[in-house]
Amino acid sequence: MTPETAIAAALATPLLGAGLIAASGRAPNLRETATLLTAAVLFMLVLSIAGGVLAGGRPALTLFEMMPGLALRFEVEPLGMLFALVASGLWIVNSIYSIGYMRANGEAHQTRFYVCFALALASVIGIAFAGNLLTLFLFYEALTLVTYPLVTHSGTDEARRAGRIYLGVLVGTSIVFLLVAIVWTYQLAGTVDFREGGLFSADTGKTTLVLLLALYVFGIGKAAVMPVHRWLPAAMVAPTPVSALLHAVAVVKAGVFCVLKVVVYVLGVETLAEVGAATWLPFVAGFTILAASIVALRADNLKRRLAYSTISQLSYVVLAAALLAPLSVLGAALHIAAHAVSKITLFFAAGAIYTAAHKTEVSQLAGLGRTMPVTMTAFAIGAMSLIGIPPAVGFMSKWFIVQGAVASEHYFALAVIVLSTLLNAAYFLPIVYSAFFRAPVEDEHAHHGEAPWPMLTALTITAALTVALFFITDAPLRLAMQLAS
Repeated sequence: MTPETAIAAALATPLLGAGLIAASGRAPNLRETATLLTAAVLFMLVLSIAGGVLAGGRPALTLFEMMPGLALRFEVEPLGMLFALVASGLWIVNSIYSIGYMRANGEAHQTRFYVCFALALASVIGIAFAGNLLTLFLFYEALTLVTYPLVTHSGTDEARRAGRIYLGVLVGTSIVFLLVAIVWTYQLAGTVDFREGGLFSADTGKTTLVLLLALYVFGIGKAAVMPVHRWLPAAMVAPTPVSALLHAVAVVKAGVFCVLKVVVYVLGVETLAEVGAATWLPFVAGFTILAASIVALRADNLKRRLAYSTISQLSYVVLAAALLAPLSVLGAALHIAAHAVSKITLFFAAGAIYTAAHKTEVSQLAGLGRTMPVTMTAFAIGAMSLIGIPPAVGFMSKWFIVQGAVASEHYFALAVIVLSTLLNAAYFLPIVYSAFFRAPVEDEHAHHGEAPWPMLTALTITAALTVALFFITDAPLRLAMQLAS
């Protein structure tokens, strides 16, 4: 199979899988087999493209041209390859987890749930492999629309209200800011294709580049840079597998991926640095990192704490990209992968706690490490990674971002990283300490066991990946180094 054929197959596989899932809705075992098979085939197809990209290839596929210079086009470069590997790989694990969660909690509309999951992954692959801004925008919008039924899955008034916030913020920012930025880019550059080094030069002018960067950063609402972050905590009303999808596999990763891709392939790292067009962005990202960390520190609801942790951790990627140093760009790319495996582990653990112990608040978790040792050990590993403690992969990405901050002599960014690391420890470590070293809280939901085995298997795999990627970083590091070179 040629790389071009593999691209087409990777885009088509989740769509075909969604059809199979819908057709087998009355046979749960068959439906879930279709889900797992689709996820596995997609990962193998993405993996088949990776070797060529690692060797320096850039396979491309143009489906059709709408008008001169505006085509539905796909091209696989290192950042997109890294994102596609993370998303397709974690879909397999998330599917295993979802089967255990949805069955154990007797969730309704399970067929719709799995169909929307598959459509979301189709959108993610389209974003990852997009060869221009037009293709990126179309799949970015598709991702918003197909994840809306997942956010509102329960059908309650609270879920519908959260869905309105979700759609309102994400569609509003993309239409008002992102689309304007894309049209303006086409008007100025005459193309919307991604290009090594970007589409602009210093002759474009600092003011224009500042405004374009601002339109992109705030137009890509999925990156959750404050103040366009409200959709993310609102969406926590969704089932835990959806939260894992939003935070680790698809939506928020698509956001920071798009910001980093625009900085590298549209505006250009060297051009932005030469004219000083990004000097304001580290302060916006730094504020988001610290403000979200403080909110997380005060949150008693576990999923809310994890949601604000995600907002903070996402802005590490934005901050690193804004430093415009090769090492920080490398760190930004690695942090997309590091945060994915770490945060999905934490959400898997939160869902396991809810399923087995019916607990949702941090204040209820005392002694839980004694009855759910596997779950809470996995939680501890995910927390350790996001704090930046070795041997967990989060240490590596933070280390490169710190090196980039030092190399660029951006001491504000360095201070933000240090302070936010302390805040990360302050809102994660008490949970781990309470779970393992405090007496259990006696209540009517006292239990003596872990969550169902599919959930336990999934969170064990992602916790193991969080540690393994600290030692086995060859492929992600090589992809990130290509991006930063």
